[in-house]
Amino acid sequence: MAPFTLLPPAAAAVPLVCDSPHSGTFYPDDYRHAVPRALLRRGEDTHVEALWQAVPAVGGTLLHAHFPRTYIDANRNIDDLDAALLAEPWPEPLAPSEKSRLGFGLVWRNIRAGVPIYDRPLTVAEVRNRIDTWYRPYHAALSDAIEDNARRFGGVWHLNLHSMPNDAYERLQIASPHPLADFVLGDRDGTTCEPGFVDLVERELRACGYSVARNDPYKGVQLIARIGQPARNRHSLQVEIRRPLYMDEATRERNDGFARVQQDLTALLQTLSAYVKARSA
Repeated sequence: MAPFTLLPPAAAAVPLVCDSPHSGTFYPDDYRHAVPRALLRRGEDTHVEALWQAVPAVGGTLLHAHFPRTYIDANRNIDDLDAALLAEPWPEPLAPSEKSRLGFGLVWRNIRAGVPIYDRPLTVAEVRNRIDTWYRPYHAALSDAIEDNARRFGGVWHLNLHSMPNDAYERLQIASPHPLADFVLGDRDGTTCEPGFVDLVERELRACGYSVARNDPYKGVQLIARIGQPARNRHSLQVEIRRPLYMDEATRERNDGFARVQQDLTALLQTLSAYVKARSA
């Protein structure tokens, strides 16, 4: 199994790069997890790449992972590794984040609070294999797409595509005074993307009847923090979709709303394609 699928533009190219790092559903044989597969699948952004399948048709590039995020998380830095997960010391310096402390770093230790994925520590060799076989190729493909577009067009607009569970606030242990929005746009509090692009995405989604929040409860993690450099005309925005809009969270099957969401996102992509084309002319 290849680590990813990369779909190049199928129309006149525009500097729009979209990636779905968590939609993978292929579970490698060396995973050797100790919890049921059905529980692990709660970590998937299942079907997200299909919701956004029109990216190439509007001139953009679409990259999506095949491996599951619980096996190795492509939206983490390579040193965001939990030393408590390992059977032996890691040979390089580590910089574990708060996510790692909770068990959701580069390699997840828990599937949810207090529920470990493994009944054993992992060896350095196991983790190295995951990094070299799955993580590095994905990041190389994404980096190449970003750099190629930036070089060709003088700028690039990146969408980091995700989905979120309906109980996101509960999982994050946040007492929210309002329900979870249908879409959450994350730009790390305005630091990774030009405001006009974020405004356009929000406006188009609201016109379709969806509720939209910004940076609540998801601001974006390492991928958009690294890619999003507005001063260099590199813009990165995380888009989270509330899962019940398009699938059954228990079975992971597409529900009756899938076609509508896919159609609305196709229309959004057409608008965004025209926007980035004009901005890079």
